[in-house]
Amino acid sequence: MRNPRPIAAAALAFALASSGAHAMAPTVAVFNFEFLDTSLERSTNGPRADEQARLIRLGDELRNRLASSGRIGIGEVGPVVEQVWASNWQACGGCDVRFARELGAKFSVTGWVQKVSNLILNVNVAVRDADTGRLLGTKSVDMRGNTDESWSRALDWLVRNYPLAPEPGVFR
Repeated sequence: MRNPRPIAAAALAFALASSGAHAMAPTVAVFNFEFLDTSLERSTNGPRADEQARLIRLGDELRNRLASSGRIGIGEVGPVVEQVWASNWQACGGCDVRFARELGAKFSVTGWVQKVSNLILNVNVAVRDADTGRLLGTKSVDMRGNTDESWSRALDWLVRNYPLAPEPGVFR
């Protein structure tokens, strides 16, 4: 199940490190986070409202942090949002790149949270060059526990160790 709101993903900084474009902030199309629930709980109880709320908070907070860094411009994905909602980033063959191009963005960012169980989850992000479709990088952080605090700490770790790190090339 996907979060229906466009959000930023931490991998955006991969693009910055790879492009060397520090003087002018590139525009990035940051698409929906997806929620991949492979736990037994989903088959029994269905989607959980608290997890959907966490996806929204996770994305909103990450978008705010990346935008406030001054290193990127977050593009508006509204014009393609219906097509995006119908897409599955894991199986669409790079459709995020096509959408990013349509929006005039230099980079595409997608993300997903995978739930194995209430104890084991991970947050994943990927960045692609919208001109070439080349995958510039992916990052992932595991979290233990399915709580507001664990999701927040996972985001803190990603932001601290990847997207806002000052060293060029750290995302390769």
